[in-house]
Amino acid sequence: MSTMTTDDFTLADTPLDGQCIALTSGGTGGHMFPAVSLARALVRRGATVVFFTDARAARYTEDVEGVTTILLPAGGIAGKGLRGRISGMLRLALGTWQARRHLKKIRPAAVIGFGGYASIPATVAAKSLRIPLAIHEQNAVLGRANRVVAGAAARIATSFRDVRLIDDADKPRVVWTGNPVRQEIAALSAAPYNAPTADGPVNVLITGGSQGARVLSEILPKAIVNLPDALKSRLHITQQARAEDLDQVAKTYEGSGIDVTLKPFFDDIAQRLRDAHLVIARSGASTVAELTIAGRPSLLVPLPHAIDDHQRYNAEQVEQAGGAWMLSQERFTVDIVSERLAKLLTGPAALALAAEGARSAARTNAAERLADMVLDLLGLNPAGTPVDLKQETTHVQGDLA
Repeated sequence: MSTMTTDDFTLADTPLDGQCIALTSGGTGGHMFPAVSLARALVRRGATVVFFTDARAARYTEDVEGVTTILLPAGGIAGKGLRGRISGMLRLALGTWQARRHLKKIRPAAVIGFGGYASIPATVAAKSLRIPLAIHEQNAVLGRANRVVAGAAARIATSFRDVRLIDDADKPRVVWTGNPVRQEIAALSAAPYNAPTADGPVNVLITGGSQGARVLSEILPKAIVNLPDALKSRLHITQQARAEDLDQVAKTYEGSGIDVTLKPFFDDIAQRLRDAHLVIARSGASTVAELTIAGRPSLLVPLPHAIDDHQRYNAEQVEQAGGAWMLSQERFTVDIVSERLAKLLTGPAALALAAEGARSAARTNAAERLADMVLDLLGLNPAGTPVDLKQETTHVQGDLA
């Protein structure tokens, strides 16, 4: 893999002896991980991949063989003051001009966007050049960057069965692919859920993303310590917390008799997820995808200030499938949480039913489904023979009904 600026890329750097596919994504892990998963899947199928993103995201593609990364200027607009919006718009305009210049030289067979403001330059340039375009939406609400080009996208891949803010005219082009998860998490799709027994251990996994969630560190330990002694003696708590919060969290649990493991990051999260009887977490797209693939019941606390309230809609989708219980941060108090946990952790039948519900909301093999979508976009099925795209689109829409 090589990383380039917009000034040192030439056509010779991307051999076009096979299909060349351009991918573009915002710089956060939630956008980048599914994009990189698709890149790997396309390379395995013999494609050449060119990746457009900004400087924040270059590290995500450093170890991906067969991928050339081009860095473009981009800037956010949402939530900015006037000066910030003007600066963001200027950077997006410059990035779009540079993306257009590169795409004209590379001539990719298709451009696939994964949202985030850093994806706007390449997707808008693809639209203007009439290059076949598809987008992937990780959340249960179509993101703002994807909304810019959704009308021009030949395919709109979604992580959830139902996604808000997709125009009715665009819905026939929707394909439910799911959201790719890490290989070690994907392997849990075959791992059975074993509900806690009446007197056996109860494993609770608390995670708030790579940086932890402060409200979980502040409220949950107090709520758990308030549980009945008979239940506390059976609890095994694995909690992710910010490094700066670890001491305070540890003090809250101190003397409670509860077995607690605290870390800012767990590198064996797949093992801990497999063993969990209940997961308490935010409801970001990646977290929800992992919970549903693993088939683990959860108590989800949406981030209240997420753009377009997408975490709430993510949680609602799993809750409606019977796989989770959603609790707003406004109601996430010590008393309410303690009462809710006392009921959940002593109800093995309800936990087992929720595990089934979570798994019913999953979409496995998402990266390969996305790769298949790209091939269909090019008029080829996975075996390499032409397919009728109109017929395929109709089939997909029927599957979503």
